[in-house]
Amino acid sequence: MSTKDFIEKDFYKVLGVPKDATEAEIKKAYRKLAREYHPDANKGNAKAEERFKEISEANDVLGDPKKRKEYDEARALFGNGGFRPGPGGAGGSFNFDLGDLFGGGAQGQGGAGGFGGGLGDVFGGLFNRGGTGATRTQPRRGQDIDTEVTLSFTEAIEGATVPLRMSSQSPCKACAGTGDKNGTPRVCPTCVGTGQVARGSGGGFSLTDPCPDCKGRGLIAEHPCLECKGSGRAKSSRTMQVRIPAGVSDGQRIRLRGKGAPGERGGPSGDLYVTVHVDAHPVFGRKDDNLTVTVPVTFTEAALGGEVRVPTLGGPPVTLKLPPGTPNGRTMRARGKGAVRKDGTRGDLLVTVEVSVPKDLTGKARDALEAYREATADEDPRAELFQAAKGA
Repeated sequence: MSTKDFIEKDFYKVLGVPKDATEAEIKKAYRKLAREYHPDANKGNAKAEERFKEISEANDVLGDPKKRKEYDEARALFGNGGFRPGPGGAGGSFNFDLGDLFGGGAQGQGGAGGFGGGLGDVFGGLFNRGGTGATRTQPRRGQDIDTEVTLSFTEAIEGATVPLRMSSQSPCKACAGTGDKNGTPRVCPTCVGTGQVARGSGGGFSLTDPCPDCKGRGLIAEHPCLECKGSGRAKSSRTMQVRIPAGVSDGQRIRLRGKGAPGERGGPSGDLYVTVHVDAHPVFGRKDDNLTVTVPVTFTEAALGGEVRVPTLGGPPVTLKLPPGTPNGRTMRARGKGAVRKDGTRGDLLVTVEVSVPKDLTGKARDALEAYREATADEDPRAELFQAAKGA
């Protein structure tokens, strides 16, 4: 049975069952029709014999769950015998001659109104057909490349252009990527230049694997190039200036489309994946899109309030107002002084206050603190702590 027949014939109609018929219903319908049109019961009846063949053919597909699934998928793909273009097509839907579709029709041979070589080239692998363009070698996409880069904390926040030296497989310069030292490789006879071989799946479809003889290239070198050993690819190194966007974080993996290894025979280049490592900063930290900093303040600033100057990353300092009675560890926010977000805006700078206790006190400062201790002798900051502990 040809691929065309596999798609065009309505096996459900042949057996007289609906498309959602169960296996039992299909078996029952087949047995009834087989008894009616069996050649032994219709001696010399050519029409009955032909009808029996159609019934057997339909049962061979619908009676096998795997073949039935492949048949249903093929019929859905090609609109039950005619290719359906979808909502945007002229007139909503129309049919092609399946002979043209698989390269067998008159227009499919490159006529003015046809599809050039026919769509057999496109669906050849799917339906285990080589198609009229099977001898054309296919373009190959270049390999993806993984690399790493280490940035300073400031470079990660502001963005940076860094040089990256990369090694990858690219077309061999000695043989111009042909793999043959004379530059005249031949088409692989196993895959006929497609770089793929069909692997049957037991039904109307087939799967494809890279050709084992040409390793998926579609070409075989009669006189292998000494540099690339006939592969057509050679290791090369190059230095590229890569722009790392602002706001990247440590461990982030960036994809740069088309910056990987070059393709073969007009194929697109692969992609470049850059894993970013960020060095720590002696002052600033990071929390998502916000920067963090810990600022020491004196006891009097925390107790009486005041204004505190805070450094920012790469910009002028900002001044924050401490309200009287600011506790140790309180965090305040300087808006717009953080890391760059994807939309171009900035996060905030989170400022944590740390009360600084002097190690050495002068006589005057000590006298002042002694006086303060006497003035607050009746206050016990731990009273609520002990009360809560007893209540628990």
